[in-house]
Amino acid sequence: MIFYEKENELDVDIGNRHIVIQRRYEFLVAINDFFIALWFLIGSFFFLYDSLMKSGTWLFIVGSAQFLLKPLIKLISMVHVARVYNQQCEEKSTGNNKSYNY
Repeated sequence: MIFYEKENELDVDIGNRHIVIQRRYEFLVAINDFFIALWFLIGSFFFLYDSLMKSGTWLFIVGSAQFLLKPLIKLISMVHVARVYNQQCEEKSTGNNKSYNY
């Protein structure tokens, strides 16, 4: 386990597990960002036509609501990494080596 300190931030590296977990959550964030952009682009085109303006408004609302997912995904990622870290520390202290579910 390696600790990195950057201007009052502490980054805990727990090896490959951290990388795998981080990449999974980064993928979710990327997919979320893609759909946000898609909803706003389609909604913008819908605003060009009076008959589609209501649908465009709903797409903007859906895209805006998806902005809430980004910090939620980040928070879940941080909790996940902390749990794996705590599990690894506990296993080192007790001498048990279990397989990790990450």
